[in-house]
Order: sequence, then C-alpha cells, then structure tokens
Amino acid sequence: MTPELSIVIPVHNESPNIKSLYDELTQTLGQYGRSYELLIVDDGSTDDSFEQLAALQARDPRLRVIRFRRNFGQTAAFAAGFAHARGRLVVTSDGDLQNDPRDIPAMVALIEQGHDIVCGWRKDRKDTFVTRRVPSVLANKLISWATGVPLHDYGCSLKVFRAEVVKPLRLYGEMHRFLPAIASQMGVSIAELVVNHRPRRAGATKYGLSRTIRVVLDLATVKFLLSYSTRPLQIFGLIGLIAGGLGVLITGWLGYIRLFQHQGIADRPLLLLGVMLVFIGVQLLTFGLLAEVMARTYYESQNKTTYVIREVREATDLAAVGR
Repeated sequence: MTPELSIVIPVHNESPNIKSLYDELTQTLGQYGRSYELLIVDDGSTDDSFEQLAALQARDPRLRVIRFRRNFGQTAAFAAGFAHARGRLVVTSDGDLQNDPRDIPAMVALIEQGHDIVCGWRKDRKDTFVTRRVPSVLANKLISWATGVPLHDYGCSLKVFRAEVVKPLRLYGEMHRFLPAIASQMGVSIAELVVNHRPRRAGATKYGLSRTIRVVLDLATVKFLLSYSTRPLQIFGLIGLIAGGLGVLITGWLGYIRLFQHQGIADRPLLLLGVMLVFIGVQLLTFGLLAEVMARTYYESQNKTTYVIREVREATDLAAVGR
C-alpha cells in the first residue's frame, strides 16, 4: 500500500541520536494515524549509525535505509530520499533531534488547506548567536530579496511538500535549502509555520560559517535559474550591450579628438579601456547566444516544457460538446 507520508531524513555520524530519533518519529506518527514510511539516508557515516539503522529496519518494514558509499552532503541525501519516496506528501527533517516531529501534523494540515509547500520557522532558535543565528538571519534576508520568495527561515529542514512538486526537482551543491525558491517557478503556494526548535542533545553540529559562504555562492546559481534559465541572452546581452556601448562611446570620442583636434591618444589608458569594453561586449553577446542554444537543446532534447500545468478541465463526453 502506498503511504500517505514519506519522512526523509539525512544522517551523518549521528550515532547517539539514532534510537531517540526513531522512537520519537514512530510514536508521533503512530498517534497521528496516517500511513507513513521513514526514509533515512546514511550520508557516509563513519560511526555505527548504519548498524543501528539496519537493526531497526530489520524489525520495522516502514523504515527504509539508504546508505551512501561516502559522504556526499545533505543536498545529495535529500535528493536520494526524494527519488525513493513513495508517499503523497514528502516531509523533510534533520537527524539531530532539534526538529520536533510533533509539528508535522499541523504542517500537513496546512498542505491540505491548499498549499503545496509548508516551511518550518524556528522563531525561537536554540543555537549559538554569533556563529549560527546571526549568519542565518542575514542569509535569509539575502535569499528572500534575491529570489522574491520571502521566508523567515530557509535553513529549517522541517518542511512538507506535495510529492509532485518536489520529486521532479534536481538538486546540486547546497541547494536543498532553496527548494521553496526553486519550486516557486512552478507557481506553487508556499506557507510558513512557527515550529518548535530544540537544543542539540548529543553529537557535533555539521554547520559553520564556511557553509554560509557556500550558500551565498549557490544563491547566484538559483537566481540565474529562476530569472534567466529560459532566456539567458537577456542577462548576458544586456550587460554586453552596456559594456560594448560604453566602449564605442569612449573609442568614438577618442577617435574624434585624434582626427579633428589632432591630439595624440596612443598613450591614453582610456583607449585601452574603450577597446577592452568593446571586446567584452562582443564576448558577452556571444556567450548569450551560445547559452540560448544550450537552453533550447536542454529543453527540446528532453521534451521539457517551459511551463507547468496545474490542471486541465474539459468535457469527457465528446458527444456533449457537439450539442
């Protein structure tokens, strides 16, 4: 029987938390009364996390364990979980026990009110202020501004998705946190719910300031994909025209003073700048045209559309159409 919920959780060296994580999830979901499956992805753990998961799976068929050969990262773990999920709704969470499974029913209720994605908001976050909370606030404001999808907490892993929204998405880098923004190009409805956040009980955090830097770099990719993936010439061409146009003005002015005012221009740095801007403009226009060809090849070779249909309503009785 196909489960209603697929709970996808990546773990990496979470040995002290595995048993408590399983107990909390099964107790909460058992009381909830919905059919479910647990999909725990072992992201190349070097402790006994997998052995514990294998022992639990041997006695609970609702638990499915995916084991990576090495550590590929949280985004890859979520992608593997999405690919193997069978539920109508996909729930994501962390494996460090900081997310509270008891928030899942309220988030599912919001989905059933018509939303496609419900994101958790750790309003009262139990993390260090300088290294975790401050960078998170700044990153959330930057991501919301860049993507046009305002959320208070992009970094919260506790989210609920309709399966048809999240399963087609392809994830790279640190892009799992950008899932609501990436899915927004489908025209999805996104809601946010304040959730309980708990301090880490055991184990070591896998997050730090270095991850914030990688997130900002991935944000540039997401912004491009959201705004210009089907029309790359508009961004490369615009910058190219501005640079090339400025270069033409500079070289034109220098040509005028050389021909009509008989002033020397060979030793002027402005000449080099003008020529360089012209070449940059031509190169960017060329890149834009090549990117247009690549975009068309990408969509047409896979029969992908540049639009997403929510539903089609039409008469099923063709005879009735003619009356």
